Amino acid sequence: MADYSGLKALFVGCTLKKSPEASHTEILMANARAIMDKQGVSTDLIRLVDHDVAFGVYPDMTKQGWDRDDWPKLWKRVSAADILVVGTPIWLGEESSVCRMLIERLYAHSGETNDKGQYVFYGKAGGCVVTGNEDGIKHVSMSVLYALQHIGYTIPPQADCGWIGEAGPGPSYGDEKAEGEGHVGFDNEFTKRNTTVMAWNLMHMASILKQAGGLPATGNSRTAWDDGARFDHPNPEYR
Repeated sequence: MADYSGLKALFVGCTLKKSPEASHTEILMANARAIMDKQGVSTDLIRLVDHDVAFGVYPDMTKQGWDRDDWPKLWKRVSAADILVVGTPIWLGEESSVCRMLIERLYAHSGETNDKGQYVFYGKAGGCVVTGNEDGIKHVSMSVLYALQHIGYTIPPQADCGWIGEAGPGPSYGDEKAEGEGHVGFDNEFTKRNTTVMAWNLMHMASILKQAGGLPATGNSRTAWDDGARFDHPNPEYR
């Protein structure tokens, strides 16, 4: 079995609730985190709403007129992680506003490059965890995972998991059932399986990327492109 002990994984919870109020999404994320912890991965958790993160698409919004922005401090933890897992509830069929803010702040760094001249998120793996009381796990995952791959994260197979209860108001993932009957969603085989598969596939992918030194830079180095390389792209004028 591969050794994953050199990997770092960051879980970002995009609940609308400030600590110490419980987040149902983070309860589900904790299962994936436990799997990684057991394999020696160094894991970390940020609840974004607990921090004063400014809106915007620049790395430090204090340079754009905001009085405070905690994102530059959080960015150090994001950039150090080999694996990023975004956790979000579903509201009106979409990811939370906090999740969208996270994506926008990640996008703020999309023009930065690594030592190969590739965009800075190359060589990292991404996934997402979704909970709610309405349909939309796949829709939200589609939106989040698209954004992550667009800025450079590698998305392994089955990189999402989630749980939804009955449509409309009702218990959420991790809520207590009647006394002695356990917690809502904990016995859902589909959710347990997908959470496990996601966690392992993220570790597999991150490990492969790290051992390979990331993705080869041929054809995707922004620095080389700006220096004139065209990586076999034909000139339409002479085809």
